[in-house]
Parts: sequence; structure tokens; C-alpha cells
Amino acid sequence: MSGPLSGIRIVEFAGIGPGPFCGMMLADHGAEVIRIDRATGSRGGSTPLSTKDVLARGRKSIAINLKSAEGVALARKLCASADGIIEGFRPGVMERLGLGPEELLKDNPKLVYGRMTGWGQTGPYAQAAGHDINYIALAGALAHYGRAGEKPTPPINMVGDFGGGGMMLAFGMSSALLNVARGGEGQVIDCAMTDGTAALMGMIHGMKNMGVWSEDRGANMLDTAAPFYDTYETSDGEFVSIGSIEPQFYAELRRLAGLEQDTDFDVQHDRAKWPMLKDKLTDLFKTKTRAEWNAIMEHTDVCYAPVLTMSEAADHPHNIARGTFVDIAGDKQPAPAPRYSATETATPAPAPMPGDDTDAILQSLGMNDTDAAALREAGTIA
Repeated sequence: MSGPLSGIRIVEFAGIGPGPFCGMMLADHGAEVIRIDRATGSRGGSTPLSTKDVLARGRKSIAINLKSAEGVALARKLCASADGIIEGFRPGVMERLGLGPEELLKDNPKLVYGRMTGWGQTGPYAQAAGHDINYIALAGALAHYGRAGEKPTPPINMVGDFGGGGMMLAFGMSSALLNVARGGEGQVIDCAMTDGTAALMGMIHGMKNMGVWSEDRGANMLDTAAPFYDTYETSDGEFVSIGSIEPQFYAELRRLAGLEQDTDFDVQHDRAKWPMLKDKLTDLFKTKTRAEWNAIMEHTDVCYAPVLTMSEAADHPHNIARGTFVDIAGDKQPAPAPRYSATETATPAPAPMPGDDTDAILQSLGMNDTDAAALREAGTIA
């Protein structure tokens, strides 16, 4: 193992979305992440995954029947050997399984018990179903994504699931693990996507409190109202992004776009002129292809970049030079991020299929082939 979390063992109870993203982040940075997959029936049969699943990469997998007392006992034994766990069930599910914080922290007082939910462990919504779109709506974020006069537009599921959820839990896990390393006790992390999304909106709340952010959608500098902070279509149907906020960058935009003599652009922050200026820029950018605008504006201080698809991004020279994407078993994927000067991270292994590493994990717990055979015969593992 390599990376700053080398030597840390995390047990992840299989789930979807933000929980696996947290597991991916920890595994990418060196932690040994063991995923407990479900085993159903007397001989197993966990739901098949794909080795192409990016969020599941870098793991080990053991398939355990958590509906049996023996399976729960095995899961407890595994968690007792771990530094932290990740679970993403509704509040109360782990307690009903006999795997709640009270039991696991009794077995292992240094355990960091990470809980990933949309609404949190408490509150009126705690037991309700939901998805990213609902969490960012209640957190006061979704209302501010979109253009003026249009309905709110979810930014796929980046904000709730991954920014306010999985990434926030990875930060919480790392913080709590550091606390244990400095002599503290284990503890429970209640990571709610609503809480995390609200935290991500911190700067916008600050701007609103200072009176420089309107709650009207599409009315602010950063939410598509400003002509110098938006995307524009090119003559070949592609798009480019402009973020020329600072006056020196705005001046460079005018110079390279041939707008220095157009006095309409003289007052950058005259909001009354913004719609007219945006119309002018819309027409201007449609006069050239994206490649032609790249030749003019890339590597300048305009604050410019072409709008790339996932496939295009993997082949862009800057991303190639940085190693932003890696090839794992023939598939392009984002590389681990961020990167370190002294504890280099390794290229992650492909996602395991459920139960791929069962025997090796049992051996790490001091169990032999006879023990494994007995557990399989009883339907405890798959």
C-alpha cells in the first residue's frame, strides 16, 4: 500500500453513491478498505457489480450474510480489527442488525464510526427516503442553480452526494482518525448531505449577508448573469467558458476578442448593460470554432477554457501532462487527488467482485481454510 493513509483499515458496508465515494477517497490515499457485500441464500449470491465501477475501485471484498447471527458475529470481528467503518443505511438499520455504534465501539473503543445519510441521524426527515436532488433542495442550494426565468437545474449529483456527502465524510473520517492517532477515543460521525451541502454554500451565505448576493436565480456574477462569467457556443456547436472577473482579466478578454474599441464594454459591472453585453458576446463567439478560440485564448489570462466532455478531458494535453486521468484495466478514470510530495499514491486496482477477497480477509483475522469452509457450508459467507 502507498499514500498517507497506508496502514489504516476501513470496513465499508456496501451501499450506493456517497458512501462508496468516501471509501474510494480513503482507498485512493492508501487505506485498506474492505467492503462487506451482501450474501443471500445458503450459498451466497451477492448482487453482481462491475470491475468498471470507479467508486468501488481499490477495495477488497468479503460477502457476508448479515441476516444470520454468525454473519453478524463475523462482521463484528472484522470491525474490531478496523480503524474505521463506513455505513450508509437509514438511521436504526445498523442497530437492528446488532452492528450499531454501541456494540462496535464496545468491541473497539478506538473505532471511527462513519454514518452517511441524506437527512442525518436526527430530525423530522431522518426516516424519509430521498436523493441528491432532495437534499440540496432542503439545504438551500438547488434554488440558486439555474438561469434567470428558468426552473432550478440540478448539477447532476455532484453537490449533495459527493461534495456535501462522500467528500465531507472522508474529511470527517480523516479528522477523527487523526484525533485517535493523537490519543483520542473513537467516535461516531453523523454525516448528513443536507449539512454538508449547507456548508458548501458558505461563501454564498457570506455574500448574501454582506448584501452582494441576490436570492433571485441567475441574477448574480457567479450564476450566469454576468457576461464575463458564462459559457458561449462556438460556430461548430461546441462551447467555451469565460471567467474574466478581475479587471486585468476582463481587459485581456476585450483585447483578445477585439472589443477594446467597443465602448459598451467600458463599464464591466454596469448590471443594466449585462444582457446587452451578453448578446454581443454570444454573437461574437459564434463567429469562430472552438479550436479557433482555443488558439486565441488558451494559456492567457482571460480565464478561459474549452468546455470538454469526459472523453475529451481525458485526452487534453494539460490533463495528460498532469496525469489527471489513469488507465485501469483498459478504462480511463480520474486519478487519485490531491497528490503529495512524499507519500505518492498508487494507481488504484479495479473494483472487486463481491467476495473476491474473502479467504484473504479471513486469514487476516486468524482464520484458516477449515474455518472458511465451515462458514461457507453454513451460508455465512459467499
